[in-house]
Amino acid sequence: MRKILLVDDEAYVTTVLSRKLAPMFDAVLTASDGEEAFDLARREGPILIVSDYQMPGTDGFELACKLRANPPTADTPVILLTARGHLLSDGQLAQTGIRLVLAKPFSVRELTLAIHEVLGSTGSAEVAAA
Repeated sequence: MRKILLVDDEAYVTTVLSRKLAPMFDAVLTASDGEEAFDLARREGPILIVSDYQMPGTDGFELACKLRANPPTADTPVILLTARGHLLSDGQLAQTGIRLVLAKPFSVRELTLAIHEVLGSTGSAEVAAA
């Protein structure tokens, strides 16, 4: 089952993205913070996580680090969304599963292209072709 996990502390973001991305996946999971996302990722095994960078508690970067350190989720790719223009070094990206950073505001089309790019690079051609 092809699942995606969307993580953002702003509910309208996950609601809108869930509706727009639903046709591409068998299930769209949502979480409002990094801790909830980490638990869902371990339990549900999504093929991709799209996470906001700046959230209270565990932020998107910390989430990606936790996922990478956990063997069952270590290879799960992450797309990080940021409104603040946070720049991550190549070293920081290398220590996480962050495959792409997308600046907010973004269009659904931009996110869809990013998803195709990331999943295409992990061999998930079935989703990339959707």
